[in-house]
Amino acid sequence: MLQKVKEAPKKAAVFYGDVKSELKKVTWPGKKEVWATTIVVLVTVFFFGAYLFLVDFVLQYAVNWVYSVFL
Repeated sequence: MLQKVKEAPKKAAVFYGDVKSELKKVTWPGKKEVWATTIVVLVTVFFFGAYLFLVDFVLQYAVNWVYSVFL
């Protein structure tokens, strides 16, 4: 148990060194690519929001119609 405690700082230093070296390998997206993907995400969110609103509205109307006819 004491050996694990003694090795913890050394393991942490190795871990953070590995993280640093891996982050150097990352290719970060450019500003143009970030804007393009942001626009795609926003359009998709609005599209599905409108679609789900429409489906909810139609189903609500149908359920209310069924209740009014049978109850």
